[in-house]
Amino acid sequence: MLDLTDMTLEEFQKADLRIARVLSADRLGGSEKLVKLRVTLGEEERQIVAGVGKAYAPDELVGKEIVIIANLDPRKLMGEESNGMLLAASDENGEPVLLGLDREVAPGTKIR
Repeated sequence: MLDLTDMTLEEFQKADLRIARVLSADRLGGSEKLVKLRVTLGEEERQIVAGVGKAYAPDELVGKEIVIIANLDPRKLMGEESNGMLLAASDENGEPVLLGLDREVAPGTKIR
């Protein structure tokens, strides 16, 4: 898990935070926690693997607008490539809570 608490302003400014819309979501076999998401950033689609499967059923995620870090190097998780990271808070039980928007924003919109 990425911890943003010890990040300098300069490091934070390098993060390419964007709005993504979830197009599809599937559990990864062999994991209770990992979900493979297909997201759109407007002109681009990509796959992200996220550890939100205990808190969200895949069908709950489809259509949601989420916040992602788009400029991370690809990483393999259980054999699947992840091209970004979604941002989430943790509730009082340590479960992930997706960051949301109070109105619709176009996929791919940069967060400033």
